[in-house]
Amino acid sequence: MPLVKIDVIKGRRSPAQLRTLADTVQTVMLQKVKAPPRDRYQIITQHEKDVIICDDTNLGFERTDDLVVVQVFQQGRTTEDKQNMFAALADHLSTECGLEKTDLVISCVENKSEDWSFGLGEAQILNGKL
Repeated sequence: MPLVKIDVIKGRRSPAQLRTLADTVQTVMLQKVKAPPRDRYQIITQHEKDVIICDDTNLGFERTDDLVVVQVFQQGRTTEDKQNMFAALADHLSTECGLEKTDLVISCVENKSEDWSFGLGEAQILNGKL
């Protein structure tokens, strides 16, 4: 059950382009980290240009204002799953959205079954409803 946060610079993409971005990320979640069907939790946040500071960590990248930062909150994925997801996100976002691969930053955050509630104040994974 990944929760995906997508951060972008405000005004760079239309609503349709943002939807394509989100749909592309979801396709990768389904294919590469085996997210269950109808398991889509995404938050897109648009920020003013001066509040996203994203250097290149001395890798020599030229970042642009098309930068996309993706955080995936998830559990139980292997190192190989994550590396496959990173590569697929870069490839698919490049192909589907025209995103330069150097304008993509991805971070995975591990959590546990007890860290999720999908409504009603219940931990559905723990109580067996999921």
